[in-house]
Amino acid sequence: MDKSQIGVVIPAYNESETIKVIINAVMNYGIPIIVNDGSTDETETIAMKCCENVVSHSKNLGYDAALNSGFKKAFELGVKTVITLDADGQHNPELIHTFIEKIESGADVVVGIRNAHQRFAERVFALYTKLRFGIEDPLCGLKAYKIQVYNALGYFDSYKSIGTELAIFALSKKYSVKQVKFNTLKRTGQSRFGHSIRGNYKIIRALVVGIYHY
Repeated sequence: MDKSQIGVVIPAYNESETIKVIINAVMNYGIPIIVNDGSTDETETIAMKCCENVVSHSKNLGYDAALNSGFKKAFELGVKTVITLDADGQHNPELIHTFIEKIESGADVVVGIRNAHQRFAERVFALYTKLRFGIEDPLCGLKAYKIQVYNALGYFDSYKSIGTELAIFALSKKYSVKQVKFNTLKRTGQSRFGHSIRGNYKIIRALVVGIYHY
């Protein structure tokens, strides 16, 4: 697949330490689309120096809002496949090649499987999706989607699903969903979910609302 047909959406909030390296690496595989989600550091400045497609929120709107903005930009650019990649350094950009291969071999969506879940609520969410759909790590931020799946739903997220709604929609509609196991790298900076209690609450809420929707 030609690089011009692949958009890599990277939500970023105060990721000035990693964003340049990630953008440069992603350029080997597709078009980087940075969503600066109200950063207060130099994330926006660095991103704009490194790539053409930077979407900025005037304030921090959260992970799902950033992905919504990134997908809208990817749609405007006319790409055929969208990859989501975290900006904190935990996802090796070289993995994009494997995800693209899965898409090229017929998958509509590809979901990453991290080697470890950080929170109790993540394990609960993963248990539910594994039992219902056979998907082991729905909260993994490294995923790939054919743009047709996004077009069918019309948006990426509607209920603060922590990056899971579009994949769960695809599963519920019987799209072909494949998985790729990988080891995460050491995180740079703080978790986007905040402290343990708050993070677990957000994840459980996303699970409950997702069950209601799909």
